[in-house]
Amino acid sequence: MSRVGRVTETGIQHVVMGRVLRWLRLLREDLWTTRADPLPPSVWLRWLPHGLLCLAAFGVTAGALPQLQDSAGMAFGWAFVVALGQGGAVVLAMWRPIPAWWLSLTATVTGAIAVHGELGGPARGFTWPWTAAGLIAHLLVLLLLALRVRTRVAVEALALTALATYALEGLWGGSHYESTGVLAVALALVVVVLGIALRGRREARQELVEQTTLTTEERARRTLLEERSRIARELHDVVAHHMSVISIQAQVAPHLVENPSEELKENLAGIRQNALEALTELRRVLGVLRSEHPDSPDPVEPGTGTAPHTPQPTLDRLDALVENTRAAGLRVEVDVRGEPRTLPPGLELSAYRIVQEALSNVLRHAPGAVAHVELRYTAYGLIVEVVNSPPTQAAAPSPGAGHGLLGMRERVGMLDGSMTAHPFPDGGYKVFAFLPTGDLKDGTV
Repeated sequence: MSRVGRVTETGIQHVVMGRVLRWLRLLREDLWTTRADPLPPSVWLRWLPHGLLCLAAFGVTAGALPQLQDSAGMAFGWAFVVALGQGGAVVLAMWRPIPAWWLSLTATVTGAIAVHGELGGPARGFTWPWTAAGLIAHLLVLLLLALRVRTRVAVEALALTALATYALEGLWGGSHYESTGVLAVALALVVVVLGIALRGRREARQELVEQTTLTTEERARRTLLEERSRIARELHDVVAHHMSVISIQAQVAPHLVENPSEELKENLAGIRQNALEALTELRRVLGVLRSEHPDSPDPVEPGTGTAPHTPQPTLDRLDALVENTRAAGLRVEVDVRGEPRTLPPGLELSAYRIVQEALSNVLRHAPGAVAHVELRYTAYGLIVEVVNSPPTQAAAPSPGAGHGLLGMRERVGMLDGSMTAHPFPDGGYKVFAFLPTGDLKDGTV
């Protein structure tokens, strides 16, 4: 043989040996372990599967003992140890499936070796190498193992089971016995495939539940961000109006004073310049909020159907809102208590939007109901209360349920107010919001 041929053959041997050693190492990591893999608890019948398996383990032990002792002529001590090992493997498999598989396989191989010398005598016609009880126990262990370990580990356990069966029946063999090797391997294959399929289905359902949870959380987060952007767009006009007034007043102020000093002119000019710069920055921010692409602003406000520069509504337009709602088929009653007064624009805008959203919810979720809107002016702020009676018709499904309440809470939280929303036992609903006009902590309003 040439030197090149010897080098090539040596290289192939190294590759083959490396793969064999790697496979043996994986086999040792997968099957030479005592880690716990308990059965997942059942929601409705938590201990029923465990009870059934314990009952099956008792049946295996009780069936294997007389079979080995009476039919195979095995001594009581050995028969008891083998039967207890096979039944105990089923119980152990509920928590530690891999050690249970080793116990079941060892008990079966031990029983087969002990019976082998009696096959031509007292054990003539005995089912060998797998007894009926031993086969049932091993199939249960393989099923529990396949349900809770990786597919590779289950296949390895199946392969070693088939290898042990072939070594006993194919290589060693015997005489005058009923062969159970082929049946055992075929049933073990079916059980392992079934366990792998059930495990894959369970994992797929868990992943689906996790994905659904993540999708719901993401949808809620996106809705919250959209609502905050909408509130910011609406408040822009309020802030921009005040900044414009500051700019104009700073420009006109020097003409209202006789012989104004240069310092006064410079300060007022600085105030006007700062107001104009702030107004410019507000418009840039509004451009970003109104459109996904700031360079191409939408001509219409998303979700409102109004032009982006339309003045934001206040409580002066509440009557028009109520009339539009009545035109849509909802009976609305309005009650204003206290002495109406001019409130901060942001507060009036939030109160208007809360009433608007509450009436929209009544239209959407309570067809045929009667809505009662109450505004109460207090020394410390404004109370908004919207109550509706039970619906007289079934409401159509609404995919956006809960988003309106989210927007209301954002508006109330922005003003450091408080809000409650809850249904009544008879099917009605109530929205209550308190919008303060100042900081109540120090007693100022």
